[in-house]
Amino acid sequence: MAVVRILIVDDFASWRRCAAGLLQQDPDLQIICQAADGLEAVERSAALQPDLVLLDIGLPNLDGLEAARQIGKISPGSKILFVTENCCQALARAALGTGAFGYLLKSDAATELLPAVRAVLAGRRFVSRTLGFAAPGISGET
Repeated sequence: MAVVRILIVDDFASWRRCAAGLLQQDPDLQIICQAADGLEAVERSAALQPDLVLLDIGLPNLDGLEAARQIGKISPGSKILFVTENCCQALARAALGTGAFGYLLKSDAATELLPAVRAVLAGRRFVSRTLGFAAPGISGET
């Protein structure tokens, strides 16, 4: 497997460090950059063309949903995995409607982050089991 280049976007530095620590357990995953807001996420995606963007929804300057839409246009090869605290099913569906491949709750990240990343990189949809819903093409993976 080729090295997967990842951009982590979250307004909390401690969460970015936590996610990076979990991802660094897999030697095929490389954190190439971190961003703290939606505008920075779009700029970094345009410049770096990451393979995967871990994206929070509640971001300053540009929310994650709009950032995902813009990233999809300027970096079409980047897959997006939302990683958020928001457990609203309607918001999860809206997030997936942006073209994102996954929606992971931060509370599930300790056990589901790496499986979610693997599923998304394989082109499969992923939704945290905690959300308790399935839609066509969407299912929690383990």
